[in-house]
Amino acid sequence: MFCDQCEQVRRQEACTQSPGVCGKDEDCHSAQQLLLYGLKGMAAYAHHARRLGRHDPEVAAFMEEALFATMTNVNFDLDSLLELCLRCGQMNLRVMEMLDAAHVETFGQPQPATVSEGTRAGPGILVSGHDLLDLHHLLQQVEGTDIQVYTHGEMLPAHMYPALHQHPNLAGHYGGAWQDQKREFKAFPGAILVTTNCVMPPAARYADRLFTTRATAVHGGQCITDGDFTPVIEAARRVAPCVEAVEGESTVGFHHTVLLQHAETLLEAYQQGQISQFYLIGGCDGAHRSRNYFNDYAAATPADSFVLTLGCGKFRIRDQAFGTHLGFPRLLDMGQCNDAYGAIQVALGLARALDCNVNDLPLTLVISWFEQKAVAVLLTLLSLDVRGITLGPNPPAFLSDNLFQALARRYDLRLTGDTPELDALDGLTP
Repeated sequence: MFCDQCEQVRRQEACTQSPGVCGKDEDCHSAQQLLLYGLKGMAAYAHHARRLGRHDPEVAAFMEEALFATMTNVNFDLDSLLELCLRCGQMNLRVMEMLDAAHVETFGQPQPATVSEGTRAGPGILVSGHDLLDLHHLLQQVEGTDIQVYTHGEMLPAHMYPALHQHPNLAGHYGGAWQDQKREFKAFPGAILVTTNCVMPPAARYADRLFTTRATAVHGGQCITDGDFTPVIEAARRVAPCVEAVEGESTVGFHHTVLLQHAETLLEAYQQGQISQFYLIGGCDGAHRSRNYFNDYAAATPADSFVLTLGCGKFRIRDQAFGTHLGFPRLLDMGQCNDAYGAIQVALGLARALDCNVNDLPLTLVISWFEQKAVAVLLTLLSLDVRGITLGPNPPAFLSDNLFQALARRYDLRLTGDTPELDALDGLTP
């Protein structure tokens, strides 16, 4: 994907051949890129689901068809390419559904959990990425020892699953989003295990204690391909232990099943005027200053509203003092980026209860995009005809001006602006 600097250099993925040479214009090339990135994101979710025993032959067949359509001289028709993009969104919804079911079946019914932030004295292993099964296997292999395991980044939602959170060796959470890895991994004294994407090339200071799994690999790190984490455990023994540095607590675990259990209470409160709006603020994070928009937007949400969040974009806003409302935390952490499936289920449930369309809900979506999974989730939302999404901080760099404007008109896509405080109030449903 592109770094934040590359986001500023838009259109760099445009076809370098003239239409007279390759027969394909910039808009068709952009649609192919949109489809390709969506497929990459969906493939990551499908890989996680397959590791947990879930797969769907229809999804696999679609991926073959769609990848074929991204070849250079296969499809020159913009409408059919956009239809494939929307089908990719539909298939991604199915994949996220499979992954959600597999997580619940394997690790238990999610529930809100209090998580210790920081480290405790003793040997430690920091686990980052998205693959909960890797974390589970590591915990099994350190069970009965004094080694303490900490989640990092998008592994934080692991704490909402009882089989993981209640494990005696899972000590808490350390650190934030992926772009802070080099600083946080350098500061963490123990061994580090990165299970999926969003790993950065390591600095020399910690490269000898950085491990990855399977397809995830970096120069200087060590890749575990067989699920045997003995090298990671040995490194945790070899390097310096963690020190006692607990920095507080946080609450996670507002999985869609948890929220739907309280749907009647929340709906009644909304109908009585006690809730002004629901906001979904999340997605993929990055380091560019323009992403401060999401911090400021969240800070400006009314005290009688709720903020749902998921993905590593949560680290933009989770340190703010949102407080509580009606006995619930105002900030409701729904999980990883793939838990966008759950956010969709909550929105559909609210729409059924209020007998309205999803686009008529008191729900504002403010999504930070960056990585291929974010593209897949965006295509899922568009395939469901969700409109009025605020997207940013920039348009996807691989989209032509024409194609982005066409999508913006069709789905009322909006870009983040310069006035997040005003935008948050404008987002209130009349």
